[in-house]
Amino acid sequence: MKFFSPAFANTDKIPAKYTCDGEDISPPLEWSDIPVGTQSLAIICDDPDAPVGVWDHWLIFNINPNLTGLDENTPKQFDPFKGVGHGLNSWKNAYYGGPCPPSGQHRYYFKLYALDRRLQIKPGSSKGDLLRAMEGHILEKAHFYGVYAR
Repeated sequence: MKFFSPAFANTDKIPAKYTCDGEDISPPLEWSDIPVGTQSLAIICDDPDAPVGVWDHWLIFNINPNLTGLDENTPKQFDPFKGVGHGLNSWKNAYYGGPCPPSGQHRYYFKLYALDRRLQIKPGSSKGDLLRAMEGHILEKAHFYGVYAR
């Protein structure tokens, strides 16, 4: 499974547009080679270098596996009848929150999970809820990261 952003290469600097110093909008994401049997996709974006431990920036789940990516500035709200939902990030918001490190360079991992089922959790669920719901249902995962410093 391949996963990347056309806005920045793996390990490169994340453009300010996608951070709290810019528009704070989600970057475009693309993927391919989704495994056979995938029923939904989930994305987690987090910062393992935060001083308080891993800081969650974005949790999104029940993405249609027939999609090949998400556009820049993904809507904060999805049609609930389509089942796509955002989990709560570390700011307790159910949408993307861009990099905003207090100091120094941080890594921001974007992780894509191919799942063998749609998740039975509600929008606004915690990362713990999302990870528990995915447990035993991950067919494959892929990731890349960008860096940002203030």
